[in-house]
Amino acid sequence: MSRGLYPGRFQPFHLGHLNVIKWSLERVDELIILVGSSQESHTVTNPFTAGERVEMIRNSLKDVGMDLSRIYIIPMPDILMNNIWAHYVSTYTPKFEVVFARNPLVVRIFKEAGYKVEIPPAFNREKYNSTYIRRLIILNDNWSELVPKPVYKYILEIKGDQRLREIVGTDK
Repeated sequence: MSRGLYPGRFQPFHLGHLNVIKWSLERVDELIILVGSSQESHTVTNPFTAGERVEMIRNSLKDVGMDLSRIYIIPMPDILMNNIWAHYVSTYTPKFEVVFARNPLVVRIFKEAGYKVEIPPAFNREKYNSTYIRRLIILNDNWSELVPKPVYKYILEIKGDQRLREIVGTDK
């Protein structure tokens, strides 16, 4: 059985992330989705709690009929020592053989630690980009088409859009 790791902050979880998960599951039997920076929330770059992000991811995967028995969703706090991060991750997760990542630092860290790394396609990175989506939320612009429907519904339900606008001090 093969198992992969897909690390990210998922602030918020969007359609690009969903496509990477689908792509990754074509290559491994099981996938660990690592929700990074789990200690962060209520900031402009990390507006959602780890628990909220886990719910966004899980609800989105259920919505598309994904077999959740193939998926682990694990929140993990940051450490400020990049040279040992791969080992740190391995202490929070089941064993994995391959890492799916596009972030150059993440790719480098896991390669140096001896892991196989596969770089997934960008899946329209200009649109499916959490920074861009957060900006649209702040501006109260149309962002609903960039995230899975359950994410859009959930963010509105928890008033995450209002939270983000309040954090930056705008009520547009």
